[in-house]
Amino acid sequence: MAAMDIAVTGLGLVTPGGIGVGPSWAAVCDGRPAAALDPVLADNPVQISCRVPGFDPEALLSARRAHRLDRFVQFALVAAHEAVADAGLDPQTWDGARVGVVLGCADGGPGTVEEQHHVLREQGADRVSPLLLPMQLPNMLAGQTAIEFGATGPNLVVATACASGATAIGTARDLLALGRCDIVLAGGSEAMITPLVMAGFAQMGALSKRHDDPASASRPFDADRDGFVAGEGSGVLVMERVADARARGAHIHGRIVGYGATADAHHMTSPHPDGAGIEAAVRAALADAGADPDDVQHVNAHGTSTPLNDLSEARMIQRTLRGDPVVTSTKGVTGHLLGAAGAVEAVFAVLSVEHELIPPTANLVMPDSRMDIKLAQALTEMPIDLALSNSLGFGGQNTALAIAPA
Repeated sequence: MAAMDIAVTGLGLVTPGGIGVGPSWAAVCDGRPAAALDPVLADNPVQISCRVPGFDPEALLSARRAHRLDRFVQFALVAAHEAVADAGLDPQTWDGARVGVVLGCADGGPGTVEEQHHVLREQGADRVSPLLLPMQLPNMLAGQTAIEFGATGPNLVVATACASGATAIGTARDLLALGRCDIVLAGGSEAMITPLVMAGFAQMGALSKRHDDPASASRPFDADRDGFVAGEGSGVLVMERVADARARGAHIHGRIVGYGATADAHHMTSPHPDGAGIEAAVRAALADAGADPDDVQHVNAHGTSTPLNDLSEARMIQRTLRGDPVVTSTKGVTGHLLGAAGAVEAVFAVLSVEHELIPPTANLVMPDSRMDIKLAQALTEMPIDLALSNSLGFGGQNTALAIAPA
C-alpha cells in the first residue's frame, strides 16, 4: 500500500440508469440504454436525451428544500446522502471542520437561468426570483452540500468541463494526502438538458441524430456512431485515508491509488488527434500509483460516442497500455453526464474492481476497425488489480484516476 492510497468508503449515484447505486449498477451491467425522445426538447433540432427516471425532488428532499435548489444540486444531495449512509458515517457526530467537499460541474444551473430569463422577458425584472443566483451559481453545489452535512472544511467546486467530476476526486485525494481534512465528499453533478444548452450542442454537431432509434443513439466505439447523447445525474464518493478507514472498521469499496491531470493546449473543443494529453494524464496517474502501463487490466473509457474522441482515446489505449486491458464505456447506457460523467464512471470503475465485473459497452454492434483494443461487448467477469477511469473535456482537459481493490 502506497502512502498516498485513499479509501473509498461510500458510494452514491443518481443516473439515467436509476436512483441509487443498485439500480444504476444493474442498468450498466445489463447494458440497458436510457436514451429516449425528450418532450422538453421537442422544438430542438436534436430531441434525444438520457433523463434520470422517476426523480421526485419533493419526495426525496422535501418540497420547501426542493423549491430552493436547482436540479444539479438536488441530484448531488440525494447521491451524497446515499454515499454518507453507505460509509456508515453520522454527520451529527463527525468533526465538521475535518470534512471537506469537492464537487465538479461544467455549467451550474442553466435550467434556473433559462426559466428566470423567460420571466424577465415576459413579466419584467421585478418578477425575477431572488433565488436566481443562489440556485444557479456553480459553487452552490459544494456550498449546499456543506450546509446539508455540516461540513466546514475545504469547500470547492471544480470546472474542467466533462472531466470535472474526475478532477474533483483527484483534488479530494490530494487534500486527504496533505492532511487538510480527514473525510471528503467528492464527485460531480450536472443538469444541463435544457433547450438552450442542447441547441448549442446540436449546432456544434456534437449530438447523435438517431431519432428513428434513440435507444441505440449512444454507441461508443461503434463504427456507426454519430455523436453523443446528453445525460444528467450525480456521483458522490466518500473518501478517507486508508489507515483512518481501517481504524474505524469501515467497508472499503476500493482505493484511489493514482491521479493525473493535463491539458492538451490544442483546441477549444476537439481532443488532441493522437490523444497526447490523455496519454500524459494516464502516465501521470500510473506513476503516482507506482504502476506500469502493462499493469492495467481494465479501462472505463471516456468513450463519448463521438467520431473524434473515441478514435483518439482508443489509439492512446492501444499505444500506451501494453497489457491489453478490457475497455468499456458505460455511456452506452447513461449517455454523457457532462460534468458528472467522470464521477459516475469512477464509481462504476470502483464497483468493477470490487465485484470483479466489467459492464458491456451498450450498442456496440460493429467496433470501429481502426481501433485495435479489447472492447467489452458482454458482461465480463475477471479479477482486476488495477483499473483506470479516463475523463476528457472541452478546452483540452484530461484526467485519469487509477483504482485498485481494497
